[in-house]
Amino acid sequence: MALPAALFVIAAAFLTATLSGVFGMAGGLVLMGVLPLVMPVSAAFVTHGLLQLASNGWRAALHARHVRWGIVGWYAAAAAVAAGVVALISVVPSKPVLYLLMGLVPGLLWLPQRWIRLDAANPPQAFVSGLMVTGLNLTAGVSGPLLDIFFVRTGLTRHAIVATKAATQVFSHLSKILVYGTPLLTNPNKDLPPWWMFAIAVPLSMAGTVVGGRILDRMSDVNFRNWTRWIVSGIGALYLVQAAQLFLRG
Repeated sequence: MALPAALFVIAAAFLTATLSGVFGMAGGLVLMGVLPLVMPVSAAFVTHGLLQLASNGWRAALHARHVRWGIVGWYAAAAAVAAGVVALISVVPSKPVLYLLMGLVPGLLWLPQRWIRLDAANPPQAFVSGLMVTGLNLTAGVSGPLLDIFFVRTGLTRHAIVATKAATQVFSHLSKILVYGTPLLTNPNKDLPPWWMFAIAVPLSMAGTVVGGRILDRMSDVNFRNWTRWIVSGIGALYLVQAAQLFLRG
């Protein structure tokens, strides 16, 4: 990887971690969109997983008192099942398909709440969320809007939502690293970025999480939900345009 590309990823890691620290998912959506611009899709999945693992893990640690660990336990068990199934299929999406899927995922946020009867605080539904969200994360690269559906009807505060979602996503990103990283590490011509990039990007991701947490403290629960929907939808629209351009070129 060329130096400018590595610096680009490092800057993106900090900025998107800050965004995720505020909204809980928008940063991961942005990061997954920019990584394929400078590396192959499989390497982008692993890089995204590593950076988001650091970002989400640190965010969960910072807000540990708000995490609902019962939800996390059921989610983690399901994530392991989903990872095993996707590993057996072993399919890496092309860039046009990846951007198409990422562009469609935010549409889930606009489903009428009266249609949604899901609650992550319910153990069976927490397990279902682990299966569905991790499965989508391993195929589309992102899954925040789907995860959000399971938290729409919970009585959790914005801090509990961000903290619990961060803890669950630790397991989704671990699954992504294992599923896509194992083939790359066993390939002599692996496409992973250099180790020094991660050595710089990971601490910056953690720093961005702290900055985002400070911003989150200044927001109300109403503003939190409204801004999340519009920001993520705008990002999704940009990805649909990118997908259309890639399909037309190909």
